[in-house]
Amino acid sequence: MSWSLSRLTPRETELLDAFFLSVGRALHLANAYEGKCQYVLRVGNLITAHQADPALSLEEVFATVPADKLLAGTLHSLAAHGIGQTMDFSTLHKAREARNFIAHEGASIGYMWSANSDRILRHAVKLRAAVKDLANGDNIISQWCYGLEEPHDPPPADWIKCYPEKVDAWVFGSLRALLPVEQSEPQPDCPARAEDGTR
Repeated sequence: MSWSLSRLTPRETELLDAFFLSVGRALHLANAYEGKCQYVLRVGNLITAHQADPALSLEEVFATVPADKLLAGTLHSLAAHGIGQTMDFSTLHKAREARNFIAHEGASIGYMWSANSDRILRHAVKLRAAVKDLANGDNIISQWCYGLEEPHDPPPADWIKCYPEKVDAWVFGSLRALLPVEQSEPQPDCPARAEDGTR
């Protein structure tokens, strides 16, 4: 095993560029998902600490909040917390597994110089399945974030409905034309946007 980059020119430079762009976008969403889960738990812990002792100063309330955990620990703490009683933890845990795949295996196509289009596209299909699971979990936790930040405004139902399709379009862009058609077709009332390639 030698260097990850080589003096040899990759066979599929344009396809690799599109693939690595998709991996980077997926990783951005994976990192954001983890941060949002930690944020919701942190707010829940702050609320609990304040309700337990309303006489605490703001600094004292913050001092009682436990440090952030890794994603699995965060989800377990959310499940045990009152704020998480109505959350779909099956979907959130699938998103956690998807996040782990994206972070640890998302770009694992072997040596770039020897990667052919078949290997790249086979891996992109696996990545797409992980992104779909991640988008479903992110959709749930994002609704919680929205509710905490905008408590007087109803969540945007049209965006919630179209979010997984929008994520797929943004992450995979032009690469979608080379991937198998998804079984579930996009929602007919999801507005198309030229910049993300959605239908």
